[in-house]
Amino acid sequence: MIKRIKETSEKRIALLIDGDNARPSLIGKILTEAGKYGSVTIRRIYGDWTTSNMQGWKSSLNNAAIQPIQQFRYTVGKNATDSAMIIDAMDILNSNLVDGFCLVSSDSDYTRLATRIREKGIFVMGIGKKTTPKAFINACNIFIYTENLAPKSSPKRKKSETRTKTTLEKTKSLDPVPLLKGAFDMALQEDGWASLATMGFYLHQLDPSFDPRTYGYKQLSQLIKSNSQLFEIKFKEEEGATHFYVRLKEKAE
Repeated sequence: MIKRIKETSEKRIALLIDGDNARPSLIGKILTEAGKYGSVTIRRIYGDWTTSNMQGWKSSLNNAAIQPIQQFRYTVGKNATDSAMIIDAMDILNSNLVDGFCLVSSDSDYTRLATRIREKGIFVMGIGKKTTPKAFINACNIFIYTENLAPKSSPKRKKSETRTKTTLEKTKSLDPVPLLKGAFDMALQEDGWASLATMGFYLHQLDPSFDPRTYGYKQLSQLIKSNSQLFEIKFKEEEGATHFYVRLKEKAE
């Protein structure tokens, strides 16, 4: 995976949620993902709380200690939530209150905001649907699909074979090999091996939305092992920790 911010317990992350473009049921998973990169010190969600579509959030806000920010819709068809969230983000950025941002939305309107944060040298991650425009995804250091966070429903027995086949077909249509090979070439050392951690970093440089869960695996090492015809993995004990290294097999070069 991408190299996380060092000393995460001392790093501060601002979590800003577009309530119109997020699911209340995933708030726990969203906090977990953001928490991997630091302590989530600022937690805000934006929306018009007078509308019925925001009702689903109310029960989970107190438990997650998230501050709701009211933004009325002054004009029909215009999303005032975007403007309010962007203005707050810029205030937080210029006040040097945090070391990173987590923007939760699938809206392309946040592309320039993510770009501006990165230009400042600040870490920014995005969380949104797979339908999120690529421009917003690529503006982030890392982007997590909400589909990878949603709990997988257990299929009924009668339809298990059909659903399993469909899932396999969808996963098969997503070919991670070009990305894996690209990251391997970038992380390649003189001895022909590449650090798995370094590969994870470059994978997010090539595609911020890269996630082993998209291909049905929880960890990058598992995804690599599933392509054993192309790669081999070795383990090495260094300074009391186990490190993974990857090598491209000669026949696959």
